[in-house]
Amino acid sequence: MFRKYIDIPVFVLANVIVDVEVLVIGLLGLGLPTHRYFHTLLLGAVVGAIWGIVAYPLRRFFEKIMRIVHIAYQTGFWKMVISGVLGVWLHVGIDAIYHWEVQAFWPSRIKPLWHLISQRQVRAICVASFVAAAIAYAFAVASYIKQNKTKRVNPG
Repeated sequence: MFRKYIDIPVFVLANVIVDVEVLVIGLLGLGLPTHRYFHTLLLGAVVGAIWGIVAYPLRRFFEKIMRIVHIAYQTGFWKMVISGVLGVWLHVGIDAIYHWEVQAFWPSRIKPLWHLISQRQVRAICVASFVAAAIAYAFAVASYIKQNKTKRVNPG
C-alpha cells in the first residue's frame, strides 16, 4: 500500500543517513549532544530532500536490488525526495521520544515528544513494526512472484 507513495530504499536509507551526524560527532570527539542539527525537523527535511535528490540517479540500482528481493519497484524524482524527507522525519520523531538531547522543533527549545512514551514502549513499537514490515514483505514477495508467473505463462 505505502509503496505507491513511498520509495522504500530511499525511505529506509534516510533513516540511516541522518545518523551520520551522530557517527561524525562521536568519531571527532565533539562531545554531547550527539544528536544535533540533522536531528531536527527543519534541517532534517533538508538532509532528507538532498538524499532523495542524490538517490535519484541510483534508481536503476535500487530497481535491481528490489528485483533481487522480489519487490515490485516504481519510482520518480518527487517520490524519492518526499521519501527522503519522511524517512528522516520518522527517525527524528522516534529519536525525539527516545533521546533527551534531540531538539526536533529547533530553533525552538520545546520538547513535546521527549518521554511521550517510555523507551521500553518505543523499543516494543519498533519490534512490532519490524514484524509488521516482515509480514508485509512476505505478502509483497508473494504478489511479485504471482505477477511474474502470470507474465511468463501469458506473455503479452
